[in-house]
Amino acid sequence: MANNQDAEFITVPKAHYDNVLLLQTLFDISPNLLCIAGYDGYFKRINPSVSKLLGYTEEELFSRPINDFVYEDDKERTSEARKNLHKNEPLLQFENRYVKKNGEIVWLSWTSMPEENKQLVFGIAKNISGRKKLEEERSLLYDNIAAVNKELKLFAQATSHDLRSPLNNILTIFNLLDVTTIKDPGTLQLIYLLKSTTRQLHQTLESYITDLIKKDTIAKKTEQFNIENTLHNVIRSIQLMIEESGAIISTDFSAFDCIEFNKTYLESIFLNLLTNAIKYKNPQRKPLICISTRYVNQKRQLIISDNGLGFDYENVKDKIFGLYETFHNNPDSKGIGLYLVHSHVTAMGANIAVESNINEGTIFTITFKN
Repeated sequence: MANNQDAEFITVPKAHYDNVLLLQTLFDISPNLLCIAGYDGYFKRINPSVSKLLGYTEEELFSRPINDFVYEDDKERTSEARKNLHKNEPLLQFENRYVKKNGEIVWLSWTSMPEENKQLVFGIAKNISGRKKLEEERSLLYDNIAAVNKELKLFAQATSHDLRSPLNNILTIFNLLDVTTIKDPGTLQLIYLLKSTTRQLHQTLESYITDLIKKDTIAKKTEQFNIENTLHNVIRSIQLMIEESGAIISTDFSAFDCIEFNKTYLESIFLNLLTNAIKYKNPQRKPLICISTRYVNQKRQLIISDNGLGFDYENVKDKIFGLYETFHNNPDSKGIGLYLVHSHVTAMGANIAVESNINEGTIFTITFKN
C-alpha cells in the first residue's frame, strides 16, 4: 500500500482576516496618496488615489523610476531626500512637485518612513496644490503692497522736499507784510488766520521730514497728549473750509480726553475725516460732525460721525480703506485719505470700524489698544 502523506492546512483566524480586509479597504479608499516604494527607486504598490491624481495607470507608474514623474526643478532635491531615507532617516513634510500625465503640475507633501530590513519605503502624500496657489497669490499681493508703499514713500519724500521752499517763502512774505496799513478788520482776521495755518503746515511738514530722515519712514513713537487740543489745531488749519460749509462740530471728551498715541498720526486722522465729512456733505442740510470718546469693554474708543452722503456699506465694505478707492463723483476724490487713516490706526496697533448708510452719514470708531 502506498504511503500517503497527510496534507497540512494553515487556518487563518477570521478576526485576522477581517483586519486585513479593513486595512485593504482603508488603503483603497484613502484620499491621500499611499505608496510603497523600493530602495531601487520604483513604486511597488500604490493606492487608487495615486493613479487618479497623476493620471497614469498602475502599469505606467510601476514601469518607470519614481523620479521620472517628479518635476524637473525638484528632481535633484528629491533624490537627495531619498538618500537620507536609505540611511534610515524618516522624511517629514517634504514638499515637491510632480507632473501629471496631462502636463499639469501638482504640489505634494510627503511623510515617508524607511524599512531598512525589507529595503522598502512607506509613504503618505497630500495634495497641497491649493495651499501653494494661495501662498503664491498672497506673496504677489505682498509684493504689490510693498511696491505701492515704496511709491507712497517716494511721493511723500518728494512732496515734502518740494513744498518746503514755497512754504518758507510764504512765511517770509508774512513777516515782511506791514499789517498796520490794513484797516479792514475782516481782512486782518483772514491774514492772521492764513499766517497761522501756514505756520502749522510748515511745522507738520518739518516734522515729517525729520522723521523721514531719521527712520526712512514716519516715526511711530507715542506720547501722552490732549485729544481736544490736537483737534483744535486741526480745526484752525481748515477754519475757512469749515466756515464756508457751515459745518457744526460738536465734541464730548468726558469719558477721557488724553491718549497715548502718535500725535502726528491723530492729527492726520482728524484732518482726513473732518475734510471728508465736509467734502461729502449732504446738500440738503448743514454738515454736523460729532467727535466723542467712550469706554467699551474697558477699551478706549474715539468716535467721529457725520450726517453726510454716506455710502452703501455692504457693497463697498471690502474697499473702504483701499488705496485709490473712491465712492462719490467728487472731483477732489483721490482715494488716499481713508487709506492713510487706516494705515495710521493699524500702525499703532489700534482698530477702526465703519458704519454708513446712503444719505444718512458715516460713523468711524477707533478702538485703541490700551
